[in-house]
Amino acid sequence: MDDPARRAALDTLRAVRADDAYANLVLPKLLRERRVTGRDAALATELAYGTARALGLIDEILAACVDRPLTKVEPVLLDALRLGAYQLLRTRIPAHAAVASTVDLVRHDLGPRVTGFANAVLRKVSELDEAGWLDRVAPDPAEDPLGSLAIRTAHPRWIARAFADALGSTGDELAAALRADDDRPAVHLTARPGEVSADELAAMTGGDVAPYSPYGVRLEAGAGDPGDIEAIRERLAHVQDEGSQLCALALTRPEVDGTDSRWLDLCAGPGGKAALLGALAATDGGTLDAIEQAPHRARLVEQSTAGLPVTVHVADGRDPDLPGGYDRVLVDAPCTGLGALRRRPEARWRRRPEDVGDLTRLQRELLTSALSLVRPGGVVAYVVCSPHLPETEGVVADVVRKTGVTLLDAREAFPGVPDLGEGPYVQLWPHRHGTDAMFCALLRR
Repeated sequence: MDDPARRAALDTLRAVRADDAYANLVLPKLLRERRVTGRDAALATELAYGTARALGLIDEILAACVDRPLTKVEPVLLDALRLGAYQLLRTRIPAHAAVASTVDLVRHDLGPRVTGFANAVLRKVSELDEAGWLDRVAPDPAEDPLGSLAIRTAHPRWIARAFADALGSTGDELAAALRADDDRPAVHLTARPGEVSADELAAMTGGDVAPYSPYGVRLEAGAGDPGDIEAIRERLAHVQDEGSQLCALALTRPEVDGTDSRWLDLCAGPGGKAALLGALAATDGGTLDAIEQAPHRARLVEQSTAGLPVTVHVADGRDPDLPGGYDRVLVDAPCTGLGALRRRPEARWRRRPEDVGDLTRLQRELLTSALSLVRPGGVVAYVVCSPHLPETEGVVADVVRKTGVTLLDAREAFPGVPDLGEGPYVQLWPHRHGTDAMFCALLRR
Protein backbone atom coordinates (compact mmCIF):
# COMPACT_ATOMS: atom_id res chain seq x y z
CA MET A 1 0.00 0.00 0.00
CA ASP A 2 1.11 3.57 -0.56
CA ASP A 3 -0.45 5.84 2.08
CA PRO A 4 2.52 7.51 3.74
CA ALA A 5 0.48 9.95 5.82
CA ARG A 6 -1.78 7.40 7.48
CA ARG A 7 1.07 4.92 7.86
CA ALA A 8 3.18 7.50 9.70
CA ALA A 9 0.24 8.46 11.89
CA LEU A 10 -0.54 4.84 12.75
CA ASP A 11 3.08 3.99 13.52
CA THR A 12 3.22 7.03 15.81
CA LEU A 13 0.12 5.90 17.71
CA ARG A 14 1.61 2.44 18.12
CA ALA A 15 4.86 3.83 19.48
CA VAL A 16 2.91 5.96 21.96
CA ARG A 17 0.93 2.95 23.15
CA ALA A 18 3.58 0.25 23.09
CA ASP A 19 6.70 2.21 24.06
CA ASP A 20 5.31 5.12 26.10
CA ALA A 21 6.80 7.34 23.41
CA TYR A 22 5.92 10.99 22.86
CA ALA A 23 4.02 11.70 19.66
CA ASN A 24 5.69 15.07 19.13
CA LEU A 25 9.09 13.35 19.14
CA VAL A 26 8.20 10.21 17.18
CA LEU A 27 6.26 11.71 14.29
CA PRO A 28 8.76 14.36 13.08
CA LYS A 29 11.49 11.70 13.09
CA LEU A 30 9.33 9.32 11.03
CA LEU A 31 8.45 12.05 8.56
CA ARG A 32 12.12 12.95 8.05
CA GLU A 33 13.25 9.33 7.73
CA ARG A 34 10.49 8.50 5.24
CA ARG A 35 10.77 11.84 3.42
CA VAL A 36 7.11 12.59 3.92
CA THR A 37 6.54 16.27 3.15
CA GLY A 38 3.91 18.78 2.10
CA ARG A 39 0.27 17.78 2.29
CA ASP A 40 1.08 14.22 3.35
CA ALA A 41 3.13 15.50 6.30
CA ALA A 42 0.33 17.90 7.28
CA LEU A 43 -2.24 15.09 7.14
CA ALA A 44 -0.04 12.75 9.17
CA THR A 45 0.40 15.45 11.81
CA GLU A 46 -3.31 16.14 12.04
CA LEU A 47 -4.19 12.45 12.28
CA ALA A 48 -1.49 11.42 14.76
CA TYR A 49 -1.76 14.35 17.14
CA GLY A 50 -5.53 14.63 16.82
CA THR A 51 -6.11 10.95 17.55
CA ALA A 52 -3.74 11.00 20.52
CA ARG A 53 -5.40 14.12 21.91
CA ALA A 54 -8.94 12.73 21.60
CA LEU A 55 -8.08 9.17 22.63
CA GLY A 56 -10.37 8.91 25.66
CA LEU A 57 -13.35 10.28 23.76
CA ILE A 58 -12.66 7.99 20.79
CA ASP A 59 -12.48 4.97 23.08
CA GLU A 60 -15.86 5.84 24.63
CA ILE A 61 -17.37 5.86 21.15
CA LEU A 62 -15.60 2.71 20.01
CA ALA A 63 -16.75 0.94 23.18
CA ALA A 64 -20.34 1.66 22.11
CA CYS A 65 -19.64 0.09 18.70
CA VAL A 66 -17.76 -3.05 19.74
CA ASP A 67 -19.41 -6.12 21.24
CA ARG A 68 -16.56 -6.78 23.69
CA PRO A 69 -14.43 -4.71 26.09
CA LEU A 70 -11.77 -2.73 24.25
CA THR A 71 -9.16 -4.51 26.38
CA LYS A 72 -10.10 -7.65 24.46
CA VAL A 73 -9.44 -6.04 21.07
CA GLU A 74 -5.99 -6.76 19.65
CA PRO A 75 -3.89 -3.64 20.44
CA VAL A 76 -2.57 -3.29 16.89
CA LEU A 77 -6.12 -3.42 15.58
CA LEU A 78 -7.36 -0.97 18.20
CA ASP A 79 -4.74 1.57 17.13
CA ALA A 80 -6.10 1.42 13.57
CA LEU A 81 -9.72 1.69 14.74
CA ARG A 82 -8.83 4.80 16.74
CA LEU A 83 -7.17 6.35 13.71
CA GLY A 84 -10.17 5.58 11.52
CA ALA A 85 -12.66 6.85 14.09
CA TYR A 86 -10.79 10.13 14.41
CA GLN A 87 -11.02 10.65 10.65
CA LEU A 88 -14.75 9.99 10.76
CA LEU A 89 -15.44 12.23 13.74
CA ARG A 90 -13.05 15.16 13.51
CA THR A 91 -11.94 15.62 9.91
CA ARG A 92 -13.57 16.39 6.59
CA ILE A 93 -12.29 13.18 5.04
CA PRO A 94 -15.25 11.43 3.37
CA ALA A 95 -16.54 8.50 5.39
CA HIS A 96 -15.94 5.96 2.64
CA ALA A 97 -12.32 7.07 2.32
CA ALA A 98 -11.72 7.00 6.09
CA VAL A 99 -13.16 3.49 6.36
CA ALA A 100 -11.47 2.08 3.25
CA SER A 101 -8.05 3.50 4.09
CA THR A 102 -8.20 2.14 7.63
CA VAL A 103 -9.28 -1.30 6.46
CA ASP A 104 -6.35 -1.26 4.03
CA LEU A 105 -3.98 -0.58 6.94
CA VAL A 106 -5.51 -3.42 8.92
CA ARG A 107 -5.24 -5.81 5.96
CA HIS A 108 -1.60 -4.85 5.43
CA ASP A 109 -0.65 -5.35 9.10
CA LEU A 110 -2.91 -8.21 10.22
CA GLY A 111 -4.08 -9.89 7.05
CA PRO A 112 -7.68 -10.40 5.95
CA ARG A 113 -8.91 -12.18 9.09
CA VAL A 114 -10.09 -9.01 10.90
CA THR A 115 -10.87 -6.67 8.01
CA GLY A 116 -14.58 -7.47 8.21
CA PHE A 117 -14.61 -6.62 11.91
CA ALA A 118 -12.76 -3.33 11.31
CA ASN A 119 -15.11 -2.41 8.47
CA ALA A 120 -18.21 -3.13 10.57
CA VAL A 121 -17.01 -1.15 13.59
CA LEU A 122 -16.06 1.90 11.56
CA ARG A 123 -19.29 1.87 9.61
CA LYS A 124 -21.12 1.89 12.94
CA VAL A 125 -19.02 4.87 14.07
CA SER A 126 -19.91 6.67 10.83
CA GLU A 127 -23.65 6.47 11.57
CA LEU A 128 -23.38 9.56 13.82
CA ASP A 129 -21.22 12.68 13.81
CA GLU A 130 -19.24 13.72 16.89
CA ALA A 131 -22.12 15.76 18.31
CA GLY A 132 -24.48 12.83 17.91
CA TRP A 133 -22.11 10.45 19.65
CA LEU A 134 -21.52 12.91 22.47
CA ASP A 135 -25.25 13.08 23.10
CA ARG A 136 -25.16 9.31 23.43
CA VAL A 137 -21.99 8.70 25.50
CA ALA A 138 -21.52 11.88 27.55
CA PRO A 139 -23.17 12.30 30.96
CA ASP A 140 -26.27 14.46 31.15
CA PRO A 141 -24.99 18.03 31.64
CA ALA A 142 -27.89 18.77 33.99
CA GLU A 143 -26.89 15.91 36.30
CA ASP A 144 -23.10 15.93 35.86
CA PRO A 145 -21.95 19.20 34.27
CA LEU A 146 -18.25 18.61 34.96
CA GLY A 147 -18.29 15.05 33.62
CA SER A 148 -20.21 16.11 30.53
CA LEU A 149 -17.82 18.98 29.81
CA ALA A 150 -14.78 16.75 30.38
CA ILE A 151 -15.78 14.17 27.78
CA ARG A 152 -17.04 16.82 25.33
CA THR A 153 -13.60 18.45 25.38
CA ALA A 154 -11.68 15.14 25.46
CA HIS A 155 -10.26 15.49 28.98
CA PRO A 156 -10.12 13.03 31.85
CA ARG A 157 -12.49 14.08 34.60
CA TRP A 158 -9.73 14.70 37.16
CA ILE A 159 -7.98 17.15 34.85
CA ALA A 160 -11.22 19.02 34.19
CA ARG A 161 -11.64 19.24 37.98
CA ALA A 162 -8.08 20.58 38.37
CA PHE A 163 -8.80 23.31 35.80
CA ALA A 164 -12.08 24.16 37.54
CA ASP A 165 -10.37 24.46 40.92
CA ALA A 166 -7.68 26.76 39.53
CA LEU A 167 -10.18 28.97 37.71
CA GLY A 168 -12.72 28.94 40.51
CA SER A 169 -15.33 28.20 37.88
CA THR A 170 -17.29 25.28 36.51
CA GLY A 171 -19.17 27.47 34.05
CA ASP A 172 -18.41 29.27 30.83
CA GLU A 173 -14.77 30.05 31.60
CA LEU A 174 -14.00 26.42 32.40
CA ALA A 175 -15.60 25.42 29.10
CA ALA A 176 -13.49 28.03 27.28
CA ALA A 177 -10.31 26.81 29.00
CA LEU A 178 -10.92 23.16 28.18
CA ARG A 179 -11.87 23.91 24.58
CA ALA A 180 -8.74 26.03 24.11
CA ASP A 181 -6.73 23.19 25.61
CA ASP A 182 -8.17 20.85 22.97
CA ASP A 183 -7.25 23.11 20.04
CA ARG A 184 -4.17 22.68 17.88
CA PRO A 185 -1.56 25.10 19.25
CA ALA A 186 0.39 27.63 17.26
CA VAL A 187 4.17 27.32 17.17
CA HIS A 188 5.91 29.97 19.27
CA LEU A 189 9.51 31.04 18.70
CA THR A 190 12.00 32.99 20.80
CA ALA A 191 14.36 35.38 19.06
CA ARG A 192 17.78 35.10 20.66
CA PRO A 193 18.55 38.41 22.41
CA GLY A 194 21.58 40.11 20.91
CA GLU A 195 21.27 38.18 17.65
CA VAL A 196 17.92 39.05 16.09
CA SER A 197 14.85 41.06 17.07
CA ALA A 198 11.31 39.73 17.21
CA ASP A 199 10.41 41.99 14.26
CA GLU A 200 13.28 40.56 12.21
CA LEU A 201 12.40 37.00 13.16
CA ALA A 202 8.76 37.56 12.21
CA ALA A 203 9.85 38.87 8.82
CA MET A 204 12.16 35.89 8.31
CA THR A 205 9.53 33.29 9.22
CA GLY A 206 6.30 34.89 8.04
CA GLY A 207 5.01 34.83 11.62
CA ASP A 208 3.54 37.52 13.84
CA VAL A 209 5.30 39.33 16.65
CA ALA A 210 4.00 37.92 19.92
CA PRO A 211 1.63 40.15 21.89
CA TYR A 212 3.45 39.98 25.25
CA SER A 213 7.02 38.69 25.03
CA PRO A 214 9.53 41.17 23.55
CA TYR A 215 11.36 38.21 22.00
CA GLY A 216 8.38 36.15 20.86
CA VAL A 217 7.00 35.26 17.43
CA ARG A 218 3.90 33.17 16.79
CA LEU A 219 3.42 30.99 13.72
CA GLU A 220 0.13 29.54 12.56
CA ALA A 221 -0.86 26.08 13.77
CA GLY A 222 0.19 23.48 11.23
CA ALA A 223 2.98 25.67 9.87
CA GLY A 224 5.21 22.65 9.34
CA ASP A 225 8.27 21.21 11.05
CA PRO A 226 9.97 23.98 13.03
CA GLY A 227 13.27 22.21 12.39
CA ASP A 228 13.00 23.36 8.79
CA ILE A 229 13.03 27.05 9.78
CA GLU A 230 16.31 28.63 8.72
CA ALA A 231 16.49 30.93 11.75
CA ILE A 232 16.39 27.89 14.04
CA ARG A 233 19.05 26.05 12.04
CA GLU A 234 21.25 29.14 12.29
CA ARG A 235 20.66 29.36 16.06
CA LEU A 236 19.02 32.76 15.83
CA ALA A 237 15.87 31.42 17.47
CA HIS A 238 14.41 28.40 19.17
CA VAL A 239 10.95 26.93 19.70
CA GLN A 240 9.49 28.05 23.04
CA ASP A 241 5.95 28.79 24.15
CA GLU A 242 5.41 32.48 24.84
CA GLY A 243 4.29 31.65 28.37
CA SER A 244 7.63 29.98 29.05
CA GLN A 245 9.40 33.06 27.72
CA LEU A 246 7.38 35.31 30.00
CA CYS A 247 8.13 33.22 33.09
CA ALA A 248 11.87 33.21 32.35
CA LEU A 249 11.80 36.95 31.78
CA ALA A 250 9.89 37.47 35.03
CA LEU A 251 12.95 36.24 36.95
CA THR A 252 15.00 39.12 35.52
CA ARG A 253 12.54 41.94 36.31
CA PRO A 254 12.48 42.48 40.12
CA GLU A 255 15.19 44.87 41.32
CA VAL A 256 18.07 43.42 43.31
CA ASP A 257 20.53 45.48 45.33
CA GLY A 258 24.22 45.04 44.61
CA THR A 259 25.54 42.52 42.13
CA ASP A 260 23.41 40.98 39.41
CA SER A 261 25.78 38.83 37.39
CA ARG A 262 25.43 35.23 38.69
CA TRP A 263 22.27 33.44 37.66
CA LEU A 264 21.24 29.82 38.08
CA ASP A 265 18.76 27.57 36.24
CA LEU A 266 18.16 24.74 38.68
CA CYS A 267 16.21 22.39 36.35
CA ALA A 268 17.51 23.37 32.94
CA GLY A 269 16.59 20.56 30.56
CA PRO A 270 15.90 20.66 27.68
CA GLY A 271 17.35 24.18 27.60
CA GLY A 272 14.85 26.70 26.25
CA LYS A 273 14.75 28.95 29.31
CA ALA A 274 18.51 28.51 29.85
CA ALA A 275 19.15 29.74 26.30
CA LEU A 276 16.99 32.82 26.82
CA LEU A 277 18.48 33.62 30.24
CA GLY A 278 22.01 32.92 29.01
CA ALA A 279 21.58 35.34 26.12
CA LEU A 280 20.22 38.01 28.46
CA ALA A 281 23.05 37.46 30.93
CA ALA A 282 25.58 37.77 28.11
CA THR A 283 24.35 41.27 27.20
CA ASP A 284 25.41 42.56 30.64
CA GLY A 285 28.53 40.45 31.14
CA GLY A 286 26.84 37.95 33.43
CA THR A 287 26.92 34.15 33.58
CA LEU A 288 24.42 31.35 34.03
CA ASP A 289 24.93 27.98 35.67
CA ALA A 290 22.50 25.37 34.36
CA ILE A 291 21.80 22.16 36.29
CA GLU A 292 20.28 19.07 34.75
CA GLN A 293 20.23 15.65 36.37
CA ALA A 294 19.75 13.51 33.26
CA PRO A 295 22.91 13.33 31.11
CA HIS A 296 21.03 13.19 27.79
CA ARG A 297 18.98 16.26 28.74
CA ALA A 298 22.16 18.02 29.90
CA ARG A 299 23.55 17.50 26.40
CA LEU A 300 20.43 19.17 25.00
CA VAL A 301 21.06 22.14 27.30
CA GLU A 302 24.64 22.34 26.06
CA GLN A 303 23.43 22.35 22.47
CA SER A 304 20.79 25.00 23.18
CA THR A 305 23.24 27.32 24.95
CA ALA A 306 26.32 26.86 22.74
CA GLY A 307 28.21 30.13 22.41
CA LEU A 308 26.61 31.66 25.51
CA PRO A 309 28.16 32.20 28.97
CA VAL A 310 26.41 29.12 30.31
CA THR A 311 28.04 26.29 32.27
CA VAL A 312 26.06 23.06 32.34
CA HIS A 313 26.34 20.77 35.37
CA VAL A 314 25.02 17.21 35.54
CA ALA A 315 23.66 17.18 39.08
CA ASP A 316 20.52 16.88 41.21
CA GLY A 317 19.02 20.31 41.76
CA ARG A 318 18.10 19.34 45.31
CA ASP A 319 21.80 19.05 46.19
CA PRO A 320 23.89 20.35 43.28
CA ASP A 321 27.12 20.83 45.26
CA LEU A 322 27.62 24.38 43.95
CA PRO A 323 28.65 27.45 45.94
CA GLY A 324 25.62 29.60 46.74
CA GLY A 325 25.28 33.35 46.52
CA TYR A 326 23.42 33.51 43.20
CA ASP A 327 21.62 36.75 42.40
CA ARG A 328 18.73 35.08 40.60
CA VAL A 329 17.59 31.44 40.49
CA LEU A 330 15.01 29.83 38.22
CA VAL A 331 13.21 26.68 39.39
CA ASP A 332 11.37 25.34 36.34
CA ALA A 333 10.29 22.27 38.27
CA PRO A 334 9.20 18.89 36.91
CA CYS A 335 5.40 18.78 37.01
CA THR A 336 2.33 17.05 35.62
CA GLY A 337 2.50 19.22 32.51
CA LEU A 338 -1.25 19.84 32.63
CA GLY A 339 -0.61 23.31 31.26
CA ALA A 340 0.86 22.01 28.00
CA LEU A 341 -1.57 19.22 27.14
CA ARG A 342 -2.34 20.78 23.76
CA ARG A 343 1.35 20.42 22.82
CA ARG A 344 1.73 16.89 24.23
CA PRO A 345 -1.30 15.18 22.79
CA GLU A 346 -1.04 11.86 24.61
CA ALA A 347 -0.18 13.33 28.03
CA ARG A 348 -3.74 13.86 29.24
CA TRP A 349 -4.43 10.13 29.02
CA ARG A 350 -1.04 9.12 30.43
CA ARG A 351 -0.97 11.21 33.60
CA ARG A 352 -2.74 9.95 36.73
CA PRO A 353 -3.90 11.76 39.89
CA GLU A 354 -1.56 9.59 41.93
CA ASP A 355 1.42 11.15 40.11
CA VAL A 356 0.87 14.43 41.93
CA GLY A 357 2.08 13.43 45.40
CA ASP A 358 5.61 12.50 44.37
CA LEU A 359 5.86 15.56 42.13
CA THR A 360 4.81 18.06 44.80
CA ARG A 361 7.35 16.57 47.20
CA LEU A 362 10.07 17.02 44.58
CA GLN A 363 8.86 20.55 43.79
CA ARG A 364 9.06 21.60 47.45
CA GLU A 365 12.57 20.17 47.74
CA LEU A 366 13.76 21.98 44.62
CA LEU A 367 12.27 25.30 45.68
CA THR A 368 13.85 24.95 49.12
CA SER A 369 17.20 24.20 47.48
CA ALA A 370 16.88 27.29 45.26
CA LEU A 371 16.25 29.49 48.28
CA SER A 372 19.40 28.13 49.93
CA LEU A 373 21.44 28.93 46.80
CA VAL A 374 20.23 32.49 46.24
CA ARG A 375 21.90 35.28 48.21
CA PRO A 376 20.02 37.45 50.71
CA GLY A 377 18.11 40.00 48.65
CA GLY A 378 18.20 37.77 45.56
CA VAL A 379 15.17 36.50 43.66
CA VAL A 380 13.86 33.01 42.96
CA ALA A 381 11.25 32.26 40.29
CA TYR A 382 9.23 29.09 40.83
CA VAL A 383 7.69 27.98 37.54
CA VAL A 384 5.59 24.97 36.55
CA CYS A 385 3.65 24.25 33.38
CA SER A 386 0.48 23.41 35.25
CA PRO A 387 -2.56 25.13 36.77
CA HIS A 388 -3.05 22.30 39.30
CA LEU A 389 -3.30 23.98 42.72
CA PRO A 390 -1.28 21.39 44.69
CA GLU A 391 1.67 22.02 42.32
CA THR A 392 1.30 25.79 42.21
CA GLU A 393 -0.04 27.76 45.15
CA GLY A 394 0.13 24.75 47.45
CA VAL A 395 3.87 24.19 46.99
CA VAL A 396 4.74 27.88 47.29
CA ALA A 397 2.58 28.48 50.36
CA ASP A 398 4.12 25.50 52.13
CA VAL A 399 7.71 26.61 51.42
CA VAL A 400 7.02 30.24 52.34
CA ARG A 401 5.49 29.14 55.62
CA LYS A 402 8.53 27.01 56.49
CA THR A 403 11.25 29.41 55.33
CA GLY A 404 9.79 32.85 56.00
CA VAL A 405 10.93 34.27 52.65
CA THR A 406 9.10 37.19 51.05
CA LEU A 407 6.55 36.45 48.34
CA LEU A 408 6.60 39.15 45.66
CA ASP A 409 3.69 40.21 43.46
CA ALA A 410 4.63 38.40 40.27
CA ARG A 411 2.11 40.37 38.22
CA GLU A 412 4.50 43.33 38.20
CA ALA A 413 7.01 41.17 36.29
CA PHE A 414 4.51 40.52 33.47
CA PRO A 415 4.06 44.04 32.01
CA GLY A 416 1.33 44.38 29.43
CA VAL A 417 -0.16 40.95 30.09
CA PRO A 418 -3.90 41.24 30.91
CA ASP A 419 -6.20 39.12 33.07
CA LEU A 420 -3.63 38.10 35.68
CA GLY A 421 -6.10 37.91 38.53
CA GLU A 422 -5.62 39.03 42.12
CA GLY A 423 -2.00 37.89 42.55
CA PRO A 424 0.50 37.56 44.04
CA TYR A 425 0.97 34.61 41.69
CA VAL A 426 0.62 34.60 37.91
CA GLN A 427 -1.31 31.87 36.15
CA LEU A 428 -1.37 32.08 32.35
CA TRP A 429 -4.05 30.30 30.30
CA PRO A 430 -4.52 29.24 26.67
CA HIS A 431 -8.01 30.78 26.49
CA ARG A 432 -6.93 34.09 28.04
CA HIS A 433 -3.41 34.56 26.72
CA GLY A 434 -2.89 32.06 23.89
CA THR A 435 -0.02 30.51 25.87
CA ASP A 436 0.46 27.30 27.76
CA ALA A 437 -1.02 27.37 31.26
CA MET A 438 2.22 28.42 32.96
CA PHE A 439 2.40 29.33 36.67
CA CYS A 440 4.97 31.70 38.15
CA ALA A 441 5.71 32.79 41.71
CA LEU A 442 8.54 35.17 42.65
CA LEU A 443 10.24 34.98 46.05
CA ARG A 444 12.91 37.10 47.65
CA ARG A 445 15.25 35.72 50.27
